[in-house]
Amino acid sequence: MSRVLFFFSEAFRALRRNGAPTLAAVITTVVTVVLLGVLIPVFSFAQAKSDEVQGQLNVQFALYDDATNAEIAQAKEKIEAVPGVESVTFISKQEALRTLKSELQDKSIVEELHTNPLPASLQVKAVDASDLPQIEREVMGTASGGTGNPLSSAISNPFSRQQSTHQIAKVTSALKIVLTVIMALLVVASLMLIGNTIRLSIFTRRREVEVMRLVGATRWFIRWPFLIEGVVVGFLGGLVAIIILWIGKVTIVDPLGDNGNAFASAQHNSTIAFPALIAILFGAAILVSTIGSGVTLRRFLRV
Repeated sequence: MSRVLFFFSEAFRALRRNGAPTLAAVITTVVTVVLLGVLIPVFSFAQAKSDEVQGQLNVQFALYDDATNAEIAQAKEKIEAVPGVESVTFISKQEALRTLKSELQDKSIVEELHTNPLPASLQVKAVDASDLPQIEREVMGTASGGTGNPLSSAISNPFSRQQSTHQIAKVTSALKIVLTVIMALLVVASLMLIGNTIRLSIFTRRREVEVMRLVGATRWFIRWPFLIEGVVVGFLGGLVAIIILWIGKVTIVDPLGDNGNAFASAQHNSTIAFPALIAILFGAAILVSTIGSGVTLRRFLRV
């Protein structure tokens, strides 16, 4: 017990002695955790939205008007046998017209039509949306670079009404990459500054370390106070950041989210619950600080 008290007393003594670097490390941890607390819900929301968009992607194959029910059923079976196909749904001419009418703002355009110009079609969804182009080539017989020989004579041509959906998928994918890079940079910056704080503490106490080595102190006996310094920095930084995030959630995010603000809604509708997010951030703050201390000790404390 006395040894534990000694470790903690040495750690707090070093933190007080290196007040400015310690404060800088705590502030860096606070900023890192606050930014992660904002970015993680946005990342989670973007991931959920991307999965939702990916689930809506499909390719449709128009059918000839004179195709018989038997030919359509046969075409459906052949498409279902193509690798990567999840489901094939028949869309009648009437259903296609109703869908078009529901999507148009000016309903009179459809109501003025004397005939239904839309073809019946087979709507194909893939297990992985990225396989849709390959599935389209397989169905149209162009997978090997040929001129095209569809799997069924009932199939006319492929088409897609989801260009905007593809754009949304691209944007969300790019957003996830950007957020991942930002979060990685924040963690690295926090590790480096905490490591520098521990390095400065080692430098100011190098004579004490040499004396402890001469009297036979073990490596871990020397290391423990420095590791505790990192844990304390992470604990303080995480605690302050969590208080800031909680105040921001209550005073800003919740009211704006209820009013329909897009950015606040991403925070408000995140798939990660706020208590779980707080626990993750608090644990991450302590873990990152401890790792920063450990890496610095390994590189700069040669005992």
